Amino acid sequence: MLGQKDYTEKLFTNFRLSERVPQNNFYRRLKGVLDLNYLYKSTRLYYGRCGQKSIDPVVFFKLCLVGYLENITSDRQLIEHCSMRMDILFFLGYGIDEELPWHSTVSRTRQLFPADIFEGLFTRVFSLCAEKGMVAGHTQATDSAPIKANASMDSLELKVPAETLADHLMKVRHISEKDKKNLPCRKAKNNKAPEKQQQVTASREELNGIKARNKKWANDQDTRQGSGNPLAKYTSNKTHYSPTDPDARISVKPGKARKLNYHGNICVDTAHHVITDACAYHADRVDSQNLQDIATRVKGRLNHEGFLFANLLADAGYSSGENYAFLEQQGITSYIPQHGTYKGGPDGFTFHKDGNYWECTQGRKVTFHKQREVKGTLQDHYYTKRSDCKDCPLKAQCIGKSYEKKIAITVYAEEYKRNNKRVKSKYGRLMKKKRQSTVEPVWGTLTQFMGLRKINTIGIGQANKAVQMAACAYNLKKLVKFIKADMQIKAQSAQVFVKQLFLAFSRPFAPL
Repeated sequence: MLGQKDYTEKLFTNFRLSERVPQNNFYRRLKGVLDLNYLYKSTRLYYGRCGQKSIDPVVFFKLCLVGYLENITSDRQLIEHCSMRMDILFFLGYGIDEELPWHSTVSRTRQLFPADIFEGLFTRVFSLCAEKGMVAGHTQATDSAPIKANASMDSLELKVPAETLADHLMKVRHISEKDKKNLPCRKAKNNKAPEKQQQVTASREELNGIKARNKKWANDQDTRQGSGNPLAKYTSNKTHYSPTDPDARISVKPGKARKLNYHGNICVDTAHHVITDACAYHADRVDSQNLQDIATRVKGRLNHEGFLFANLLADAGYSSGENYAFLEQQGITSYIPQHGTYKGGPDGFTFHKDGNYWECTQGRKVTFHKQREVKGTLQDHYYTKRSDCKDCPLKAQCIGKSYEKKIAITVYAEEYKRNNKRVKSKYGRLMKKKRQSTVEPVWGTLTQFMGLRKINTIGIGQANKAVQMAACAYNLKKLVKFIKADMQIKAQSAQVFVKQLFLAFSRPFAPL
């Protein structure tokens, strides 16, 4: 017999949300693991003593975590999504007949709380993972990835020098026609950049380099992405800034278009892929400039939990002599491939450590002259005497039209040698595979499935909060999964033990 369901809405109903959410539901298990009641004391300073009650800080942070767990970056869409999910309402502590907070309240509260509150939550979640045995601590892998900022390249504006713009344009010809007219594609409503950032700070040498790159870019534009745009232009952080998000910087990856980005950096423990540190940096900073800050923060967090930080794995972007020396001083062994620009010394020259000089194939000495800082790197400079090279048969091939041979070597050459020896060893190759299988999949999960494809807030501080909250959500997901697997293993072990005990007592006792 054909059945037909007729729906009539009831005026009263007997309904319990806790009975509808299954026991093995993720958010039900997460609610039993995560206790955020400490936030009431931490956030009390940021509220007044009168007026209407604001959003519960525990509810706010749970909403943020749900957004990254569900890969939702829009606060408006997040509230709509949560209101339709019974398990999420149960996790938040709301009934099905209760209104969730307004989406703009979530946005304002995110700006209200300082970065310390978000970092404290990340540290607390990391401590939960450490207590469950998910962290080994001795080996950490770090890597970075660009995250798109909430600003458009079309809104970029030209930096203005201290002199008038017209006089400056007469001096440097690397600016495009569009910039000369000072007509951006999409004018920003409010210019949030400070006055200092709106002025050109590049040197004449840097501007000439931009001029040459702009000329080459114009010739090759027909083969580049966006070549059909008549207003396309070469942009640089030296000559342009974003009035919408002044902290966003122009960056590019090979084969991809130039965008306004932030650089997110994470550090991952190699035992169970738990994130031990997460932070956002300006996209115009290279990875090697951030390594010391990252290592210091990770070491402090691990030491607080009683772990010994022994090994650091990273790619060649983090390579520098200063970093190798810093890690050795901290007692941390580095497995970081050298950067492609490093050379141990000139070909055909032998270094004599006792006398601190180089010797060429003709027996001439290149003696130490002085130390200089070149582009932020400290170097030892060695010179020959003019008389030594004057009648040398290899002068044309060696120094050309110069009068003496000059050798510039980083002062951290020994640190480079020790690191390179470790990287090229069999254990070093194993560490490289471990890094590739540890931190890179974590970044893929964060960017594709946990809301870090784009930062929907403005400013480096807000971007840092987004990266840390995404890392919190990732660690919590790993924690809940680990606890479930651990409980299953313990249950299986208990069953095996009971079975063995039953078999032991079921056997007849041997007579005395």
